[in-house]
This record gives sequence, C-alpha cells and structure tokens, in this order.
Amino acid sequence: MLLITLVIGAFAVDECAHWVLSNDYVGMAYAAMLCAAAAIMVGILNNWRNGTYFFLIWLLFEDFARKFLGNNMAIYFAKDFLLLIVYLSFYVDCRRHKVRLFRFPFRGPMLLFIWLGLMQIFNPASPTVFYGLMGFKIFFYYVPLLFVGYALFDSELGLRRFFKINLTLAGVIIALGVVQSIAGPSFLNPGHQAEDLRELSTLYRVAPDSGLVAYRPTSVFVSAGRYSDFILIAWLLALGFTGYLLLRQKKGRILTFLLVGLTAVGAFLTASRGTFMWTMINGVATSIAFVWGAPWREGKDVLRVFRAIQRAVLATALGIVVAFVTYPQELLSRLAVYRETLSGIHSELGWRGWDYPLQNFLAAFDGDRWGVGSGIGTTSLGSQYVARFFHVTTPVRGVESGFGALVVEMGIGGLILWIVMGAAILFAAFNVLKKLRGSPLFPLGFVIFWYSFFLLFPVTFGGIQAYEDFLLNAYFWLMLGILFRLPTLKLAAAAADNPQNAQTARRAGFTSLRPRPAVISASDSTPA
Repeated sequence: MLLITLVIGAFAVDECAHWVLSNDYVGMAYAAMLCAAAAIMVGILNNWRNGTYFFLIWLLFEDFARKFLGNNMAIYFAKDFLLLIVYLSFYVDCRRHKVRLFRFPFRGPMLLFIWLGLMQIFNPASPTVFYGLMGFKIFFYYVPLLFVGYALFDSELGLRRFFKINLTLAGVIIALGVVQSIAGPSFLNPGHQAEDLRELSTLYRVAPDSGLVAYRPTSVFVSAGRYSDFILIAWLLALGFTGYLLLRQKKGRILTFLLVGLTAVGAFLTASRGTFMWTMINGVATSIAFVWGAPWREGKDVLRVFRAIQRAVLATALGIVVAFVTYPQELLSRLAVYRETLSGIHSELGWRGWDYPLQNFLAAFDGDRWGVGSGIGTTSLGSQYVARFFHVTTPVRGVESGFGALVVEMGIGGLILWIVMGAAILFAAFNVLKKLRGSPLFPLGFVIFWYSFFLLFPVTFGGIQAYEDFLLNAYFWLMLGILFRLPTLKLAAAAADNPQNAQTARRAGFTSLRPRPAVISASDSTPA
C-alpha cells in the first residue's frame, strides 16, 4: 500500500510540474476540482447532512467553473453525481433506522405523474431515448430531496443554520451581481468564453423611448435568466428569515435586514421585467400573509410583525437610495426600461404577462400529438446537447408556455396530472401552514408555501424553463420537505419555552433543541 501511494504521489507531482512549466492553468484547475470532489465524496458518505450543504454550494457555483473551463459537460453533471452520493448515504442511514421517511399526503398524484413521465421516455415520436432520459432526470431527479429536507435537522438550531448558510451564499452571489451590473460583462466572465455561453452573458435591454441601455448581469451563473431566478429564491428566503428572527431572537437581525436591501437592489439591477414585477408581488404577498399569521393574542408579537414589514420596506428603500446616489446612471437606465416597457404606448405588460403565453399554450394543440405527446425531454433545456452528442434529429418545435410544453411532451394527460399534483401539494402545504399560524415559524412556512405556488403555476404557465432550472427545482423539493418538518420543530420550541409542553414534544420525538445524530420520525405524518 505504501508503494502504491508513493507511485501515485510521484505521478501527481510529475503532472503538476508539467502543468506549471506549460502554464496549463485549466489542467491545474481540473486537478484541484478532482481532489476537492474526492474529499467531498468521502465527507458525504460519512455524513449526508453535510453532504447536502456541499451539494448546495456546488449547485450555486457550478456555473462559475463552467464559464472559465469551456462549458465542460463533466462539470455540469458533477452536481448530479454529488447528489447521488447524498442519496446513497441517506439510504444507508434509512436502512440502519437512523432516519425515518414520511408519507407525504400528495404521493398519489405525484406518483401518477412520475409514472407518466417514465412511460414518455419510450414515446415512439421521440427521436431517441436519450431525450427521454434527460427529460426524466430534469423533472424527477431532485424529487427525493423532499425526504432529505424533512430529515435534514431536528431542531431550530439546525433550521437557523440552514437559512444562515444559504442566505450568506446568496449575499455573496448578489453582491457580485450588483458589481457586475455596474462594471459590465468583462467582470466575472472570461475573455474567451465557450460559444454556447457567450451570448447568454452579454445580454442588454434597451428602453424604447429614451434609448437607454441596461446590461443584464449573470453574477456567478452562465446566464442572466438563472441569476434572476436565484434572486427570486433569495428574496423569499430573506423575507421569511427576517420575520422569523423578529419573532424568535435578536441575534442576526441587522445582517438579514441588510441582505433584504441588497437583494432588492440586485433585483432592480437585473433589468428583468419579470424579476422586477415578481419581487414586488412576492413582497406584498408575504407582508399580507405575515399579518394574517401573526400571533394576535400577543400584542407585542403583532407589533413585531408590523415592525418586520416596516424594516423590510425601509431596507429596500435605503438600498435603492444608496445605489442611486453612488451610481445614478446604472439605476436610471433600469428604471427607464421598466417604466417604458411596463406602461405607456410601448407597454408589454399585458402581452408578455398573459397574451403571449396564452397564444403559445393554445399553439401546443395545433399538432396532431397533443393527446399523447412527443416524449418527455424533447423540448427541455439541454436538448441541443443531446442532438449534438448523439447525432440525432432536432426534436419537435416547442412552445414558450410551460403548460403548453407539458402538452407537447406528455400530452394532455401530462398537463392534467401536473395541475392535480400541484393542487395536492399546495393543499397539503396550506394545511401545514395553518398549524404554524401564530408561531415564529410561520414566516418561514409561508415563504416556502408561496414559493411552491409561485413555481408550479404562474411561473410555469409562462415557461417550463423555470421548473427545469436545476436551482429552482432543487430548492423547491428540499424546502418542501422542510415545510412538512416545521410543525414538529414548533413542538420542540414549545417544550423549550414551557416545561409543561415537554411531554407533548417527547411524543413527537424531541427531547432538546440540540441537534442529534439520529433523526426521529414525524409527528404530523404517518411513518413509512
């Protein structure tokens, strides 16, 4: 064994010396990433909870590596391999009875939709089975994160850790995006980028009347669209965690308010009308919901809720003012784009918000296969890579409507099952939300519920790319599992605050607020 180690070490030293002498920085980067991936794999096998955080970090910064390493597909699929290791480690703990699964109430509709997707892999109208395999992976590979999210932590300490880590990463990414909005595409993008990614990182929006030009930033991602999608996730998480901290503890409040302001500025500077509108809509919706879910029996807590809303608005306004004072031209160009394309004679609000996606939805029924579809994955993101690698014909023409894309790929049955599954998910999530009403966990529960509605219906109606974006997809299933865990965390918190509730909490499986290696069964779901 010692001899083998010495031989491998000598070979590695020789290769490193070769890369240094030839200035092959790409080779050195790949070697460093390979070593890091090997170390991460070992860590994941030992602890799938830490592996889940490794996966999220890789998920967020994968595009950054792709940009500078020539859009290598091995990097693109690395996250799926890491997640597979997480699944395997999680399964081992399940077999050892260290964690227990739960029977999610919407399993019937979801399993039917998965069954239909499996059948659509072998649709005879699909040019190759590889389209089906890719489409099935995009739709369903992250679904087991539902169970991972449910078992990820068993205390409020773990819950706070999850949100702190994710919001810290979000703050870094959005801060870089704000800088890029001002500095332009030369920042965070290589001088010579892969052809598939070049246009995605150099998009501009032009105001039709004033002619002002606004750059659409990508931050660490390969496209402006993915960065805009991530901001919407970060915005909801920041609002929810801010409301939770105001009702639960003082520590960390200032940083979260600063993050709310930073996220608002980042959303404004994206030059994305959808992001701009959804940021405002989601902000108003969460404010109304926080008031509805406030503990009205406790006057002080109600005041805290109103204070949270007030501070969120103040942080947003302060961030916009600071950005305007420091870089007025960049802010005015975005303002012109929003004002001139969302109002006045050049308004596209009604056209892009309803008429255009509706026309595309109806266009899905123009062909003769709307009843059975043309196969899952035939209009999915990444279909161009399948056509290129396997030298197959280009798939059927897609439509720019998510509901229409479901019809094109899986027929009318796919759309019906999507609507039924989405309604079942929201119904079950709302039942959980009612249990959280009046507790400090309600703001967190609501933003997860609202994100589920936001992704499954209005956003997907506009385009299937939202659900197929691995960022939105992975966070959706992971946070949905966390939502179903929150009622048991509420019992644990009640036991910590009031010893008389300890017996009830023990029945749910909690004895303290300290995280333990063993995750116990759910109290609000039937154990599997």
